[in-house]
This record gives sequence, C-alpha cells and structure tokens, in this order.
Amino acid sequence: MAQAMKIAIVDDEQDMRQSISQWLALSGYDTETFASAEDALKGLGNDYPGIVISDIKMPGMDGMQFLKKLMGSDSALPVIMITGHGDVPMAVEAMRVGAFDFLEKPFNPDRMSELAKRASNARRLTLDTRALRRELSDGGEIMKKLIGSSPVMVRLREEILDLGQADGHVLIDGETGTGKTLVAHALHAVGSRAGKKFVLVSCAALDETALCKRLFGPMNPDDSQLPALEAARGGTLVLEDVEALSESMQAKLLSFINEQGTAGETRIIAISNLQEAGKTSEDVLRPDLFYRMAGLRITVPPLRQRGEDILSLFTRLAEQFSEEYGCDAPDVAAQEAAQLLQAPWPGNVRQLINVAERAVLQARRGSGTIASLLMTDHEEMQPVMTTEGKPLKEYVEAFERMLIDNTMRRHRGSIASVMEELCLPRRTLNEKMAKYGLQRSDYLG
Repeated sequence: MAQAMKIAIVDDEQDMRQSISQWLALSGYDTETFASAEDALKGLGNDYPGIVISDIKMPGMDGMQFLKKLMGSDSALPVIMITGHGDVPMAVEAMRVGAFDFLEKPFNPDRMSELAKRASNARRLTLDTRALRRELSDGGEIMKKLIGSSPVMVRLREEILDLGQADGHVLIDGETGTGKTLVAHALHAVGSRAGKKFVLVSCAALDETALCKRLFGPMNPDDSQLPALEAARGGTLVLEDVEALSESMQAKLLSFINEQGTAGETRIIAISNLQEAGKTSEDVLRPDLFYRMAGLRITVPPLRQRGEDILSLFTRLAEQFSEEYGCDAPDVAAQEAAQLLQAPWPGNVRQLINVAERAVLQARRGSGTIASLLMTDHEEMQPVMTTEGKPLKEYVEAFERMLIDNTMRRHRGSIASVMEELCLPRRTLNEKMAKYGLQRSDYLG
C-alpha cells in the first residue's frame, strides 16, 4: 500500500490550521502545520514527500511570495492557495506563478479533500519518476541488479562497463526474458550520457504508420510528445524489437545515423528479440544497418548458462515475494535445487520470476512443490530436464552455497546461529564461505 502523502498547512490563524489539519487527517493524510511562510520554508526541502496548502494573506512573507519561493526550488511541488472571497485576480496570478489550484473562502471541505487527492496523486507520480531517474542515472544501482558470479555474468558486466564508455551505437541480442532492456539501462547509466534523456520505443507495439510518427514525426498538433529521435537528442534512444522495423523504416533510421556521423549526438541501442527459430539479427536487418549497429554488440546469456546463479536468483526473488505476500519463503530441498539447475528455462529470468512467485504462493497454502512448477503438460507431467547434464560435484556445491546463503540471511549474519543450525565448526564454515564468495557483512541487519 502506498505511503500516505504529507500535507503542509500554512496559515497564520491557528483555528484555520487546526480545522484543515483535522479534516485532512480524517481522510488519511499525514499533516503538519506552520504559522508562517518563513517557518514552512525551513521545514520543506527539495523532494518534499507531499503537497502544500497555504493562505495567501499572511503577515510577513505573504502567500504569493511564499509560492514563488517554493516554485523556485521545486516547480513540480503542488501548492493549493486559499484566497479571500472575491480575490479572483490574485488566484489567477497564483495559478500563473505555478499554483496547483486555489480554494476560495468559505470553502467546502469536500472540495478541499478532492483537490488534496488530485495534488497528492500528481506529487506521488513526480517523486516516483524522480526516484526512477536517479536510479537509472546511478550506474552502481543498475549494475547491482545484474547479479550473479557465473563467468558469463562477470563477462557481461565487464562488457557493459567497456561499451558504456564508448560512443558508438549498440546491438543487444539474446533470448527472450534474459534482461536485454535492463542491459540497455545499464549501458546508459554507466556512460557519459548518464542523467540525460533515455527514451525507449517498442517497435513491435505499433503499426508502421504509428511507429514512423513516433520515431520521426511529425506528431499530431495536439500531441505534446516529441518524436523519439528528437526527444532523445543528446541521450540514448532504445529500440526494442528492432527486427520489426520495415525495410523503409530501416532505411530512414540508417539515414539518421549517417547524418549524425561516427560520434553521434544521440546514441541508439537496438534490442533484437527474434522469436523465429534459427534466425538472427543479421538475417532480418539491412546489411548496412546491421553493420552500423553491430560494431558494438552484447549478447545476453540465457539463464541455463548461469550455473548456480539460478539458485541465488531464485532465493532473492522468493524472499521478495514472501515479503510482498506476508509469508515465509519456501525451503528448497537438494533434489529441487538440482532440478532448478537442470531445467532448460526457455523463458529465462522472466520464467524464473514466475516460478519463484508461484513457489511462494504454494508455500503460503502449505501445498505443492517447486518440482511441480517445473513440469510441462506436453511431457506427461515429467520434470523438465536438460540433456547436457552436469557433474554431481557442481550440483552439490551449488546446493551447499545456497544452503549457507539462505541460513546466513535468515539469521542476519549470526555466525553462531548458522554454525548451530548447519552443525558446522567455525573453521569449516569460514572456509566454505570464502570458497563461495560469501561475506558476513552482506547479511548484517
């Protein structure tokens, strides 16, 4: 459930402050009151998690001066102004300066609640967008989401760091559900364009006419949205399902790339998500466009190649879903761990997310097994297994690592508790943690 928005109430009349505060508190808002604009400015910083309701006529700094100060520090902060009867010109001026709306005394409390709700929703959207932008501009945070210690994931992170610093366009390919869009975000976040525009367009989601307008324009006269190539100027444009571009659209895109030159102002990241068996990006893209895009290329590895990362991912996902659903994460038996490792995962990480959520829901009901989630109807309900197989030693080590990791998380890094539960002497536990790259500091708190 979303946290209640704060409402700062600014009015020099104590009775008015209290009556507004009491009414809005009954509506579920977290209110705070200020007797002057000067006091309010001290308590309202950037990214204030709420909205402001302020009287216009106050001694000292009046409401209009207060509004201008607020708009100067955060123009997206919703401010509702309270005006006296007949002060329509002043209300109009407040709206011009940036007020969200105004209430004319004597006002209807229900009207105030309605405005507070609209303003709070707008503020929540603004703050969520800002948080997302900060996350996307923080390369470290994005890279943390590309978890895994398998060689293919170590190599993927290294490629992202290397290519992120380059200026050329990038082609990302790989199987469906592997996280190609996340890799595109990471490339943007660790490069010189971090913090600049990041525009994503799904080429398969629009018909050719709509897609052409979305990419190149012209947009409809009443449309406030810029064409994607214009909106992404100076930043990064990501084209998902680039193989869906028609021959003529590919030609227009190539012309845009050629006009930019080798060090283009806008970086294009093309994501190929081919569904047809046996086809590649080279098969469906014009050769000249393919070679312009594929000079820098990243192939995201499928989940089945990530070894014991599968268990680490499953554990983390199950913990997240168990918190969401208010229940314990399911225990994973050794046989189930082996089946998780052996499954071919045609849906990759996206499929693993689904399995983890369903496993938590099963555990909450007290029925079902993880193995049952890896069965398919078209194979007479037999567990799905790979044909490659792995040495027994790999399964044992992967399960052992998962078991220690889970126990350390459950006991929040208490070595004594882990030793007791797993019946391990301290030296053996230390050796195994060092072997599997587990550090006690990661579990504290």
